[in-house]
Amino acid sequence: MEKPRLLRITTVPISLHLLLRGQFRYMQENGFQVYTLSAEGKEIEEVVKEGVPHIIVPLTRKITPLQDLASVWKLVRVIRKVKPSIVHTHTPKAGLIGMLAAWICGVPVRMHTVAGLPVMEAQGIKRQILVLTEKLTYACAHRVYPNSEGLKRYMLDTLGVSSARVSIIGRGSSNGIDSSFFKPTDDLKREAAAIRAKHGITDQHIVFSFVGRIVRDKGIGELVRAFRAMLATHPRGADLRLLLIGPFEQDLDPLDPEDYTFITTHRQVTLAGFQRDVRPWLMASDMFVFPSYREGFPNVVMQASCLEIPAIVSDINGCNEIIQHDATGLVVPVKDAMALQAAMTRLTEHEALRKQFAQAARKHVVAHFDQQYVWKELRQEYSSRLLQVD
Repeated sequence: MEKPRLLRITTVPISLHLLLRGQFRYMQENGFQVYTLSAEGKEIEEVVKEGVPHIIVPLTRKITPLQDLASVWKLVRVIRKVKPSIVHTHTPKAGLIGMLAAWICGVPVRMHTVAGLPVMEAQGIKRQILVLTEKLTYACAHRVYPNSEGLKRYMLDTLGVSSARVSIIGRGSSNGIDSSFFKPTDDLKREAAAIRAKHGITDQHIVFSFVGRIVRDKGIGELVRAFRAMLATHPRGADLRLLLIGPFEQDLDPLDPEDYTFITTHRQVTLAGFQRDVRPWLMASDMFVFPSYREGFPNVVMQASCLEIPAIVSDINGCNEIIQHDATGLVVPVKDAMALQAAMTRLTEHEALRKQFAQAARKHVVAHFDQQYVWKELRQEYSSRLLQVD
């Protein structure tokens, strides 16, 4: 009997590689013939290492109507050739293009995962366009899967999506966390020590880390203001360091010029750029700060927690489901630099509290979001949907 064909689509291949890594091999080994699809990108090489074919269709993350329409028809041709039983999309643009093409082709099972909604921060005409595209995506899908309770509430209350069309896989998260990979080891501790030494960071320094795109929507402006205030007012200001791990995207979501100048020139800020393995970089820090404006279910917060790096996160969906305030870390109001500064100051001054949060956070994440559990729940959802078609 031929295995059901599963086509997984994201806008860019880095999402397949970093956000869904491991799923494709798992599904291949558990009854599915898997195909992946995205725009061109260097991460395709990593995706195909999971033993799945990859298809390239030009997709953009910007609003590009004419190019998007062309992409729909290119994807229609791909779907008619592959003949998948399931098309499962992730990321907003891939969801729109993928679900529309799958609907045109009459794919038996059409699923879209929501791991973040740009519409939550958009204003004016752009917001209206994004609301329309989200609703069109959902209309073409049989079922939509927010990866956190907060996103589900927003979709139901603000976007008016029917509760009958919305489900969460497991307890949330698009891919779970490989808790055996993200685990403190002696080797990682040595790598972290080498990173600190290379960048002139000694044991007396206290390092705040951030992992993600260095853009406005990730709360970098608030992080910079909180850090600068601590440099000016905290007794240990000279000992503080800020470690930013990730790429700039000044073309898509630029930082304020003053913030950009500060982080690219100040001697107490280290720019690590994109890192394939963030583990030693996170472990080179004393605490992790993630003041994002919007998320689905951020993997990096789970990663920091599993590596026993105490976290300060903004009070948004996903973050506030991973971190329990004053139990496994600190949760602060979104876009509030003063509250962020207060939380950073509190953990700077209480090393014992940092250790307490770090140990509790790993236990919580392992218990609720382990990768094998998430994959099993997703596989069962695929099987269930296919049975309903039959």
